[in-house]
Amino acid sequence: MINQKVFFQGIKSLKGSRSPAIPLAACFIALGALLKDAGFNLQQSAASSLFTYALPGQLVMAESLLVGASLVNIFIAVWLVNFRLYPMTVSLFPLLEHKSQPKWKYYLSCHFLAVTSWLIAKDGYKKIDKRHRIDFWIGIGIGTWSTAIVMTMVGYLTADYLNKDMLIGLAIVNPVYFFCMMIGAMKNLSISLAVVVGTILGPLIYLVSAEWALLFAGLIGGTVAFLFGEKNGK
Repeated sequence: MINQKVFFQGIKSLKGSRSPAIPLAACFIALGALLKDAGFNLQQSAASSLFTYALPGQLVMAESLLVGASLVNIFIAVWLVNFRLYPMTVSLFPLLEHKSQPKWKYYLSCHFLAVTSWLIAKDGYKKIDKRHRIDFWIGIGIGTWSTAIVMTMVGYLTADYLNKDMLIGLAIVNPVYFFCMMIGAMKNLSISLAVVVGTILGPLIYLVSAEWALLFAGLIGGTVAFLFGEKNGK
């Protein structure tokens, strides 16, 4: 069973001015409006957040459906986009694992993984007894997942009142929040190096290839930081 006290502790971690739920809500409001503009109905829009729960993957899915791509192609495209979540899974779940907990909790709660929920869990897991960390994570996950579903519906229903500039502003709130959190996490030289190198290379590579700028900036910055950390033990 789920420890209710720790579960609600996870949900309550979404409160406060530093809560990732705020930028998450902004992004999914924009998504709901965009899905309506693309011709999806309210049920389809809510279902995309219910079953996919990954904004980039949802956008790829919507665009692929609109151009008539096959289900196999859509599956592969969404899988490739969401592969970015794999490193987060590898870094987080060993911290939550405990032999007394059933495996189904870990398999089921993988669905809740997102940048926002990952940030909260990484920030607060040490305060929780290791035996109940998975319950803390499930609380965080259900809180952020529910926020995404509800805000997608809100965005869909308020789409007529949102202009293009407002949608762009809402859509970039979460990336800006994540970048600020990464700056706040610059507590050792390796992390600092990854953030600084990626930030410098992003605009430079964009001048050469707009499509690949983010990928290569992150790959190069992360690799440089990893190699530096391996060499210096940091």
